[in-house]
Amino acid sequence: MKPLDGSDAPVSLLLILIILGGGAAYLISRNGKQREELRASEALADAQADARRWIERLGGQVMQISGTDLASQQAMADASERFTAANSAISQANTVKQAKLARESALEGLHYVNAAREIMGMSAGPELPPLEGQRAAGKVTEKRTVEANGETLTASPYASDETPNYYPGGTVAGRPVPAGWYSRPWWADALTTGVWMLGYSMMFNAMFAGMAGVGYSGEQAEGGDWGGDSGDGGADGGDGGDMGDGGDAGDGGDAGDGGDMGGGDEGGFFDGLFGGDGGDGGGFDLGFDF
Repeated sequence: MKPLDGSDAPVSLLLILIILGGGAAYLISRNGKQREELRASEALADAQADARRWIERLGGQVMQISGTDLASQQAMADASERFTAANSAISQANTVKQAKLARESALEGLHYVNAAREIMGMSAGPELPPLEGQRAAGKVTEKRTVEANGETLTASPYASDETPNYYPGGTVAGRPVPAGWYSRPWWADALTTGVWMLGYSMMFNAMFAGMAGVGYSGEQAEGGDWGGDSGDGGADGGDGGDMGDGGDAGDGGDAGDGGDMGGGDEGGFFDGLFGGDGGDGGGFDLGFDF
């Protein structure tokens, strides 16, 4: 073997340093990736545990409480649907976002339970965390009846035989829908598809414009400024601008944040523009609505 002379020694030392440096960089990168994966795993486990806690609480309420009139029975039916949706969601949740959607569904169900308890004169229990968009949507503060798309729709701050369908408030397809009691679950189609059907801008204006306490303004409706890509179902998505008398032309926004039976639930959807009788069937944002 040829001995290293003076000129070869620095080159060999440099090669050794490069190899050692590369090995150290690899180890640092691998350790960093492992720490990141561990943090992600812990975050997912925490999110899943939090969701299951609310799901279990909802399940207990659904098993124990039965409605005593039309409105409370409908609210408990909606809560039961949210329980089913939340269970399905958490069983498939492989990301923190999916686990949070399951949690949101369970919270929506608990808001329905509280509405039913209030109707029946029971205490609502501990205050629930707000749903996505619930505070911004506000709540119905006065009774109004409007004619829209050939249908009569009534909104009220109180449950009655005329208004047995509850919505806890939230953003549906980019529009804030106030919490309140309604004659029909008219938001169900938008929860399912993420798109408002034509003519709903006029209905929103008639129902909510000028009502104190709601997160709605006629100026927003006219300008299509809903904080996201939303609006009445048109072919063009994204700008939410008005389509003349028809309404907004957006392609649907957040179908899931906050909502009644959730935001795009898998259960009990309704035919027609306003849907059928019974629960809103909406609510799960896996798609809605969760």
